[in-house]
Order: sequence, then structure tokens, then C-alpha cells
Amino acid sequence: MRKIFLIFGIFICSQIFGQKIEVLNFATFHMQYTPDANKVEFDQYDKKNKVETYEIAKKLAKFKPTVILVEVVPNKNEVLQNDYQNFLKSKDYKTKFGGEIALIAYEIGKIAGVKKIYGIDEQETAAYNYNIGNELKNQVDSLTSKYYLKSVIAKFKELEKKSTLEKLKFYNTREGLDIFFNANADILTYNSTQGNFEGADEASKFYRRNLRIFSNINQIPLTKNDRVFIIMGASHTAFINDFMKRSPKYELMDVSKYLK
Repeated sequence: MRKIFLIFGIFICSQIFGQKIEVLNFATFHMQYTPDANKVEFDQYDKKNKVETYEIAKKLAKFKPTVILVEVVPNKNEVLQNDYQNFLKSKDYKTKFGGEIALIAYEIGKIAGVKKIYGIDEQETAAYNYNIGNELKNQVDSLTSKYYLKSVIAKFKELEKKSTLEKLKFYNTREGLDIFFNANADILTYNSTQGNFEGADEASKFYRRNLRIFSNINQIPLTKNDRVFIIMGASHTAFINDFMKRSPKYELMDVSKYLK
């Protein structure tokens, strides 16, 4: 009965909402300065890195997006759009937004002829303490998160030896996205003192930020004919993927198809 109800529900949603908007939700590391606790060492001005990221942009441009969304707060959308338009007009233009925005998002836009680019980030959420597991005294369980994060660090040290493309291929796997989701939020729920919720409360701040990012996406004027490319830090991508999987409006495309 439950299976029949689920199938019926999907059918009803498809009748109400019609064609879903196709989305390529791409996870990356930040390719310029970031205050994030964990970061990948990357020189955005290095010639080899530029060549490699351009090849990645060419692969992703085959998705043929009509709209690009990046990790910039919406109140900078006018500056972002002007920066992008100046980039399109002159190959010698020095962009105001660097890192993965200039190296990948702008290049995809140029190759695919994208006219619209928007910022969807959110920065008003209260300060988030990634390190609470190391600071909290008298925890009920101080070991689960400690050993999990230790294994994650070891995993990413191995990943550092690989090319940018190989790193990003892993970032966009289910395994990679689960790690980013867990390491940035759910693992904190193991950090608490008896009867309290210190780690969970910190994790909820990150959930809130990502829910607001998703809300920003939902405020962008899109039609069923649009194809949306999103590029953000991998932890945000992990959350947005989960939200979109349950969405009646969006259909996620397989990133691995474009990274071959």
C-alpha cells in the first residue's frame, strides 16, 4: 500500500509541476583564500592549474547551462553580473571574483553562452564552531567524532597527491559528498555533555545556512527550459543535493557523466 501511495504521489507531482528543471550541482574546493577550517592548497595563478581548470570547465560546459549559480551572497549580484560581463568582453580583464568562480564558472559561461549568473550564498547565520569536539569538556562520547575526523584527514592527505580533476571527481561521488556532509555537520551530534546538545546546536547552524542557500536558489526566476549549473564548496553541494533529490521542481544530473 505504501509503495502504491508513493508511486501515486510521484505521478500527481509530475502532473502538477510538469517538466522539472535540470540541475548540474558541482562540488569543488575553494581555489582562493578561504577561512574554512580545512582547505586545499591551490595557486589560482599557476599556469598548470589554469590549464587544468579550463579543461574541467570545457567538460562541464557540455551540460549547456543557461543559468550559473555561485557561492556569492545575493546582495553582490549586480557586482557579480558586471564582473562576468566584463570577463566576456575582454580576455585581458582582471576579474573581481577569483578562484573557482573565475576559473570554472566564468569559463563555462563563456563556452556555453550563459547570460545569467547569480550568487546564492548566505553569511548571516551565527558563527559556527567546527572545533567544538576538541574544546568541550566531560563529553559523553569524545571518541567517535575524533576517530572519524582522523580517518577523513588521512583520506584527504592521500587525495592531495592527485590531480585537480581526480580530486574533483572524488568530491562529486556519493562517498565524497557523504564525507563532507558528515564532517561538517552530523558528526558534531556526538559531541555533548550529559543531557545537553552542544554539538547538535552547532550543526544546526550549518543546516540553517544551507537551507537558506536553498531558499536563495528557489527565489531565482527560472523556467522549465532553463538548465542550471551550481558550483559551491563541497559541503554545500552535499546539502543542496539532498534537498533537490526531494524537490518537485528540480532534477539532478549526474556530474560524473561530464568529468570523464
